[in-house]
Amino acid sequence: MYFEVRHIDETDSTNRWLKTEGGEWKENTVKCIVADYQTAGKGCGTNSWESERGKNLLLSMLIHPNKVAAADQFILSMVNALALKRTLDNYVSDITIKWPNDIYWRDKKICGTLIETTLQGSLIKDCIIGTGMNINQQVFKSDAPNPVSLYQLLGHEVNREEVLQQLLDNFGALLDEWDADNIRASYRQQLYRREGLHPYRDADGTFEATLMTVEDDGHLLLKDTEGRVRRYAFKEVSFAP
Repeated sequence: MYFEVRHIDETDSTNRWLKTEGGEWKENTVKCIVADYQTAGKGCGTNSWESERGKNLLLSMLIHPNKVAAADQFILSMVNALALKRTLDNYVSDITIKWPNDIYWRDKKICGTLIETTLQGSLIKDCIIGTGMNINQQVFKSDAPNPVSLYQLLGHEVNREEVLQQLLDNFGALLDEWDADNIRASYRQQLYRREGLHPYRDADGTFEATLMTVEDDGHLLLKDTEGRVRRYAFKEVSFAP
């Protein structure tokens, strides 16, 4: 897999930039835009993403998966999450994947991802994966509840280009190898709160449950203390503190 990487100083959103300014796509090429600063960085839903200028990794990748049906699109989220985890494993321990695609160090968030797909019939036409990784930011000023950076964990700055290259290498390797069963199994093995009883919150209130699995289509399965299996789509349930 070949990566066509472009660095820019500033944009409103790297996802938006790829949609409108990414240019023509070459076969077997992943387009990647990396920005020093985003004026309107977004997370999932209505969430924003705080990032100090020049301190973190802000990137979007445009891929045209020819192996993935629309019904199986969640596997692309799994691939990206695994690539992020494997990259951060080179720097710190205790990295997990918080369903559906956040990356956590213990109970703190170090990466967030926004994935946008365009469908063509029963297939995925293209997929833009936008990620923010907290690397060298020392202080977070927004009201986000639990951010953390590599700098805060390690006590020193980390080379952002080095992290980027490792991420692209890991992402490319997963695409090139493309073992769907292994991707899904690896994702499930690395899930945040994979073991034990933990609090969750849905439209009916807070409850305790164990995490059973994440289905191939991305639904989360929980078993509550009464033995009832609860099935949730994204945004239908949250992880309570």
